[in-house]
Amino acid sequence: MSILQKKIFDLFPSSFGLDLSDLSIKALWLDRSGQSDSIISFGSVPLPIGSVVDGEIVDSEAVKGAIIKLLEKSGPKKLKSRQVICSLPETKAFLRILSLPLMKEVEMKEAIKWEIEANIPLTLDQVYYDWQTLDLNLMQEKGKLSVLVVAVARNVVDQFQSVLESAGLEVLGLETESIAQARSLLSEKNEKRTTLIVDIGDRRTSFLIAIGSTPCFTSSLPLSSQMVTDAIAKSLHLSFEEAETLKIKQGLGSLALKSPVLQAALPVLENIATEIEKSIDFYLNNLRYSETIDAIVLCGGGSNMQGLLPFLSRRLGRPIEFGNPWVNVLLGKQLPLIDRNRSVQYSTAIGLALRGLDEYEDFA
Repeated sequence: MSILQKKIFDLFPSSFGLDLSDLSIKALWLDRSGQSDSIISFGSVPLPIGSVVDGEIVDSEAVKGAIIKLLEKSGPKKLKSRQVICSLPETKAFLRILSLPLMKEVEMKEAIKWEIEANIPLTLDQVYYDWQTLDLNLMQEKGKLSVLVVAVARNVVDQFQSVLESAGLEVLGLETESIAQARSLLSEKNEKRTTLIVDIGDRRTSFLIAIGSTPCFTSSLPLSSQMVTDAIAKSLHLSFEEAETLKIKQGLGSLALKSPVLQAALPVLENIATEIEKSIDFYLNNLRYSETIDAIVLCGGGSNMQGLLPFLSRRLGRPIEFGNPWVNVLLGKQLPLIDRNRSVQYSTAIGLALRGLDEYEDFA
């Protein structure tokens, strides 16, 4: 699934993935030789506070400077490719599953336009959109097929593309975070498994439900790891920096003894757990694309907080696992250059880089 895909026939070297969020930018460049993938270059740099706000670029010069700095510092080898596939913010995207009668492609294009107008709060001339027919008939209606549609606000897309090009990059594609994450975190072998991905970031927590690797439902809420830090700081009378250090070093502490850190963070964690339950309930009782949620997977920088996974697992009464963003990367017996704790922070960048490899092979 792509947004604004450009067909480039001399794609060499392969493009790299760039995850551009509110507080940081991450890059990852993969190479594929035969049946083996390798990480050529990766890196991350922080963004100045306020340069990107809720997915919108406010200070384009600051973002441009951060991108150039990232390209220079990424390693272990220099990031030579200037062809990029970049993430688009989930908060500015609309993902829908449409059920349409069997029809010719030209008729389907017109039908999708009408459905977009009816299903999203923006007019057709305010968005870029893309669509893909699915092998699964999610509505289970005879004589119909399911179509995955993604639309993104046009002003946001133009903004991202302009800044990337000003940094000397050639934009081969733009893709929503959820679709990139599905590509990196969900094994292509589990075609029928329904998975809920919970991405806990510095500013937001996003939910993605997918059947196999096909996204079916997304939502995003202003609950974040920063809110956990703020709650700890306020309750324990610490500065934000002191609370962040305590959170990283100690985590939530003992769940059984209800440590002071856990008690301080509990209101935010309870809100996250409640929103997970609401997402599951809405999916199972309203959308009904599948009968159950088979797995819950955590990713994002905030998921690394020690004690969070067992807390959520106990609170929800469901097994939860950390995401493995290397599941579709052909590393063989190699260990990833990025350690396990940081790997989940690169889930989106890895998914974008995998798309870059696929397109490179298509055009090679």
